[in-house]
Amino acid sequence: MSITLTEAAAKRVKSFIASRGAGMGIRLGVKTSGCSGMAYVLEFADQQDEGDQVFEDHGVKVLIDSKSLLYLDGTELDYTKEGLNEGFKFNNPNVKDACGCGESFTV
Repeated sequence: MSITLTEAAAKRVKSFIASRGAGMGIRLGVKTSGCSGMAYVLEFADQQDEGDQVFEDHGVKVLIDSKSLLYLDGTELDYTKEGLNEGFKFNNPNVKDACGCGESFTV
């Protein structure tokens, strides 16, 4: 089981944590939402919770609960800039279908 970050994503996360002034890494997860069933959750992690799995890539710790890991195993988190749009992109090999707006997915 693994979660990875591209160099661009790691650089952006480090920048956010530095400007925030606190945090041990990021927490990834999934929640029930949207027209396809599930949506990604990305937030700062200030502490490790019981049951968290911890991965480290490019010097960034990624925490994820065991339930979410079932849906996110093998995912690569990227950070992209395309014209005026920029943000994190989940490259999840488990996705079977996604909604037209890209906000939710099905595994």
